[in-house]
Amino acid sequence: MRWIEEYLQEDVGDGDITTLALIGNETGTARVMANEDGIVAGLEQAMEVFQHLGLKVTLLTRDGEPVSAGANIMSVEGPLRSILTGERLALNLLMRMSGIATATYNVVRACRERNPDIRVAATRKTTPGFRHFEKRAVVLGGGDPHRNRLDDAILIKDNHLAVVGSIAEAVRRARNVSFTKKVEVEVESLDEAEEAARAGADIILLDNMGPNEAGRCAEAVRRIDPRIVIEASGNITPENAPDYAENVDVISLGWITHSAKAMHFSLDVLEIKG
Repeated sequence: MRWIEEYLQEDVGDGDITTLALIGNETGTARVMANEDGIVAGLEQAMEVFQHLGLKVTLLTRDGEPVSAGANIMSVEGPLRSILTGERLALNLLMRMSGIATATYNVVRACRERNPDIRVAATRKTTPGFRHFEKRAVVLGGGDPHRNRLDDAILIKDNHLAVVGSIAEAVRRARNVSFTKKVEVEVESLDEAEEAARAGADIILLDNMGPNEAGRCAEAVRRIDPRIVIEASGNITPENAPDYAENVDVISLGWITHSAKAMHFSLDVLEIKG
């Protein structure tokens, strides 16, 4: 795959000079181990890296599964030069994706204690060039990816409204795009939420509201049209996310992709053959 070649080129350059200087034709086996508890994500991508380098890979668990510190999650067999050359890229994928999956899982679990039907979604606050993997990790952690790209759905934000002039006119124009596209409107007040509901928005995003204000807006919107999906976003963290869960349908937070802590894994060579 092209992404593997691009990522390996970034990391390896013209060659792994340390490995090439120290290691010859030896083969062997290495294991990848989780060094802390969490939800594994990125196993498939790590496996693809090693396989691209001609190695045999055995997965010892599955993406989306919980693991404990000390658990072996993958075995890699073949030329040691290839194992060590692919080590950091494979571990980086695992660490970053598993950190996001674990953070998502924890937020989803906390929010569903308040509302079993709540959806926890990502945002587009992702790493350029790595969004696909970050969004995949969110899904593996039990979350919703939200929009992957700007062509997925219509989301009318404050700057759009500043140009167009009104929510009603913005929704009217958006409806002309296609009947297949949902129309979502970002609002910052009760009056704007009610205007968006009357204008026929499919989804209303309550932006930068506290939990109580979001609850009042959600109640008002549902009185106008109970079919509207209500999303809360903006300044939402793992700590305060559950406070929104009882009143809205979706909680989206950029935190799970831009601030989740990486999960720690290590690779160790276990067997060396001449």
